[in-house]
Amino acid sequence: MKGSIKLFDIFGISIRIHFTFFLLPILFGHFYGLRGVFLIIFVFCCVTFHELCHSLQARHFGVKVEQIVLLPIGGVAAMRSIPEKPSEEFKISIAGPLFNITFALVLFLPAYYLLGPENLFHPGIETWPKTFAYAFWINPILALFNLLPAFPMDGGRVLRSFLARRMEYGKATRIAVGFGHAFAVLFGFVGLISTPPNPILIIIAFFIFMAASQEGMQVDLRLTLRKFSVKDVLPEQFFSITLSAPLSEVLALTLHSHQEDFPVVEHGKIVGLLTRADVILTIHQFGVQKLVRDVMKKDFPVVQVNDPLIKAHKLMEEWRIKAVPVLNRERVVGIVSLEDISRVYLLMSGKK
Repeated sequence: MKGSIKLFDIFGISIRIHFTFFLLPILFGHFYGLRGVFLIIFVFCCVTFHELCHSLQARHFGVKVEQIVLLPIGGVAAMRSIPEKPSEEFKISIAGPLFNITFALVLFLPAYYLLGPENLFHPGIETWPKTFAYAFWINPILALFNLLPAFPMDGGRVLRSFLARRMEYGKATRIAVGFGHAFAVLFGFVGLISTPPNPILIIIAFFIFMAASQEGMQVDLRLTLRKFSVKDVLPEQFFSITLSAPLSEVLALTLHSHQEDFPVVEHGKIVGLLTRADVILTIHQFGVQKLVRDVMKKDFPVVQVNDPLIKAHKLMEEWRIKAVPVLNRERVVGIVSLEDISRVYLLMSGKK
């Protein structure tokens, strides 16, 4: 995520912190001194382990987790995908809140006897015992808040996993998205009418609404693409280039066609992929006489003409590219782009 700083790796997952997170210890330190800074550090640790539990459970089911980013409003585990199997989504979603509940249960007796019931059940930041009590209640609060059925929060994903056992996955997602939107409106309303207004709650409402909408569209896209194969959207005309072609030739092709990415073919076989981004970057740095062989990607994915269209889309996401060469066995027969996929989705969405 842009604006984030890497702190460390744990279990092969990068833990990063967004620069805006540093506003919290500064503000809490200003108003509450060391006790305020301690609370923010404790929250940071709890949220990190909460997200780490999600991530480790997701990896158990084969989901690639790139990083965990800590934001002022919580943590985000960057997973490539969420399993559609209800039991797997449920286990991934419940793992974080379970950590918070378990940690609170482990701490309860020591906190009760060391802090006393008066401090434990009347937390605050006025004294250190009350501050430790406040820290204890952070975990139950995190668990309960995350279990609200406000999709795509944990509780919303748990809701979808239950619904998906009883109905089609797309319908379950639409219902969960509706819950997410409803809670977002509720959070925003409460944040606005509070005295004074609560900006954190308003920001959370905004993020929940946008994230629910985005995930709803992603699920709709996946379900739509499963109805098509690559050959259904493959353009009839495409251009390939050779290893020895200069970028000036590629630039001319780009200007006189709608194609922006090109398979590199030598002796009838594909040997590389030249993307628009690589062409633009190289032309700006070295000019148009640079050869294709010096710029092309040598490691790239391909799809077969009869493969499901969803496979091409997943490869583009995983490799962070906008087009994938299409083969018929070993012969290049075209290239399918993100634009081609978007066109199909828009057309099918218009028919609904």
